[in-house]
Amino acid sequence: MDDAARFLTLLGGVLLLGLGTDALGRRTRLPRVTLLLLLGFGVGPSGLDLFSPEREPWAPTAADVALVMLGFLLGGQFTRGSLRRHGRLVLGISLGVVLTTVLCVSIGLVLLGVDPALALLLGGVATATDPAAIVDVVQQTGARSRFARVLLGIVAIDDAWGLVAFSLILAGAIALTGGVGSASALGFGLRHVGGAIVLGALLGVPAAFLTGRVDPGEPTLLEALGVVLLCGGLALALDVSFLLASMVLGTVVANLARHHTRPFHAIENVERPFLILFFVLAGASLDWRASLQLGGLASAYVALRVAGRLAGAWLGGRLSGAERPVRRWMGPALLPQAGVAIGMALVAAEHLPELRDVILPVVVGTTVLFELAGPVLTHVALSRAG
Repeated sequence: MDDAARFLTLLGGVLLLGLGTDALGRRTRLPRVTLLLLLGFGVGPSGLDLFSPEREPWAPTAADVALVMLGFLLGGQFTRGSLRRHGRLVLGISLGVVLTTVLCVSIGLVLLGVDPALALLLGGVATATDPAAIVDVVQQTGARSRFARVLLGIVAIDDAWGLVAFSLILAGAIALTGGVGSASALGFGLRHVGGAIVLGALLGVPAAFLTGRVDPGEPTLLEALGVVLLCGGLALALDVSFLLASMVLGTVVANLARHHTRPFHAIENVERPFLILFFVLAGASLDWRASLQLGGLASAYVALRVAGRLAGAWLGGRLSGAERPVRRWMGPALLPQAGVAIGMALVAAEHLPELRDVILPVVVGTTVLFELAGPVLTHVALSRAG
């Protein structure tokens, strides 16, 4: 089978199987994210080995497109009205979760005898979430509660705080090991975040005023896809966070575009097929063999990350005046973790190659658990708190 035939066959098969998970999810009440991940796991190298993302040149691009669209839709949550209603909770809980997770994982691992540099790095990686999984669970449940809106706001900003914290932690870990280049590591992290904010704003301002003019009242699909994909492509070319850049783009458009009511709502109509591909590819990338080689360090990392998320959400919610259900269930809702964490681990391994053989297996292996169990807990949290 040539490349074109293989691509079309895989694409059609994955989308049809993904459609089947919707029906199965409605009957079993399992999150379709978990079902799609299990589907990818079953057909990937760890299962039947029918295909592997590493063998498919189109796989990384499909995943990037899905995340760029998702980031734009998340950014659209940050309107002035939403910030007035939920801004204090979003800011308080997101900062509480990130800071408490870093401290809990880092200090806990040091007390267990782990090398301080490695403990710091794992604490930074633990701040990452999986926004795609959480958003899909919210969409599947149809939740419109205050809890769901606060959760989406936290997910939109959580990884931005995490990237800032990780860049600072990476610089500190390099200094602890006596290596050189901590300033460059810090500069990389700040440029990754700051450059994304600038890019999203530079594209968002003209997009807000120019879109929706062809068909008065609403932007067209061509306008929506054009601006969002342009943002993602430029972010990748400039080596800044394309997820954060698209979030900023969505936020700017949502607040400045007064001549249409739902900025780029057309994205929602084409986002779903890319998300199905994203989750199936993510499942195919999971390696159960890595999780079997982890031992006590991985178990400690999982336990400490869970404790940090739960404690951080409760503390941040308490300080920001959140209701009891929000304080109690926001931590479990924020447990999914995937691509951003692996990306952080790869950056850490690049700057500290002596820790590569430890940090990568821990992060990759525990991703299996957080990706499969995390969406289920998000589903439970939405039903209990909503």
